[in-house]
Amino acid sequence: MDSDDSAGIPPEERSSDLGAPDVMTMRSIRDLFVREEPLVETSQFDSVLDPQEIQISFTDGIGDAERCRVDITWYKSGAYRFHYVDEQGVNWRFDNHPNPHSPTRHFHRPPDAPPETAERSCIQVDEPQLVSRAVLKLWRRAYEVDDLKILNTATNPP
Repeated sequence: MDSDDSAGIPPEERSSDLGAPDVMTMRSIRDLFVREEPLVETSQFDSVLDPQEIQISFTDGIGDAERCRVDITWYKSGAYRFHYVDEQGVNWRFDNHPNPHSPTRHFHRPPDAPPETAERSCIQVDEPQLVSRAVLKLWRRAYEVDDLKILNTATNPP
């Protein structure tokens, strides 16, 4: 699985400063994923000294993927990024941040999550635990039915 060269939302995809990552919130999100999803294998921050994202690895992925990872950055401003990547090269993201090319809350479709085609996200809640539950439920539903197309098709999850 390839990883981003830089953690978080790339500067070219945002139209304002998002502030610092919220480490306490990311710990809480990590704990929710570990507690709620049996396929979570590991969870760790990208850096001990200057954490920018939490990396959550799963023992299985959607479709032919035998492994996947969700990289999460939650910012003190309330902006966020939940980025799925697997060894098949599939990427998708749920983001919440101002940018010049899509709604503030948006979804980057698989298989390659291009920034210029982001669409409105079905996730409309703001609270970190609710957003996290929504992403996890949407992932689980796509995993169980083996269909990436349904990731952004719920009505205001969770």
